[in-house]
Amino acid sequence: MILVDNRLLDASALDYPEGSMERSMLNTLSSSPERYTYDSLNQLKFELRMRKEIVAAANALNRSNLSFEVFRDSRCNPTYWRRRGDGGFELKPGVRASDAIRDIYRNSSRYGTECATAMQIIYYKALVEIFPEDAFNRMFPNITLMNWHDIAPQLREVGMMHRKRDYLPGDRRYFPNPDVDPETPEWQGENVIVMGDGTYYGHGMGRHRPDAIIRALNENRRRHATREAYLMDSAAEPDFKRFSNLYDQAAGGA
Repeated sequence: MILVDNRLLDASALDYPEGSMERSMLNTLSSSPERYTYDSLNQLKFELRMRKEIVAAANALNRSNLSFEVFRDSRCNPTYWRRRGDGGFELKPGVRASDAIRDIYRNSSRYGTECATAMQIIYYKALVEIFPEDAFNRMFPNITLMNWHDIAPQLREVGMMHRKRDYLPGDRRYFPNPDVDPETPEWQGENVIVMGDGTYYGHGMGRHRPDAIIRALNENRRRHATREAYLMDSAAEPDFKRFSNLYDQAAGGA
């Protein structure tokens, strides 16, 4: 169920067409026994919009030439990023974060990294599309792209998996491969974005249904493996309410 300002919302009254991603998400939230609470209708609408932008950013990355590379072989455009010794990317001084994130999509062939970093790129790209550029750049004056330990505080929840009843487009999920071949540790699991149509996008694999991702991971297990790869029953997502409030502040200061 959806509660807005402590009142049950009739989601059918919202002006989203049947078959749209927004309508599908509203149907999931409304029919769930879980209580999804929002301070305002705009807060709910912001979440729906951001989730849709996350899926769009994942689709765009899937169409790009961003290559899959382990950290020791990672690559980035030195005009915008400094490659660290551990394979992460740091925003260079004097560079606008919005320009640097957009460059990953515009000049994707100059970049290569692994799946956790790709997840961060997707979330940053969604925020670039929503926030005014000046507001985005104030919010993220410094960006490090690597793993969940280096992510900006505003996106820390993306690195925190938790049990969920309902999975929505834009959620991050994970396929672990517990018996991975030790000679190919990059196949130890796959971070993915929920796309909303039964498929998941994972960098290096592309957009597939769960059975195809599990099959690919299973092909990279140690000899005599007994455990198959699987999809965890947990997920992570940004703090949509926080970003909604930040967006309102940015709009109010415009």
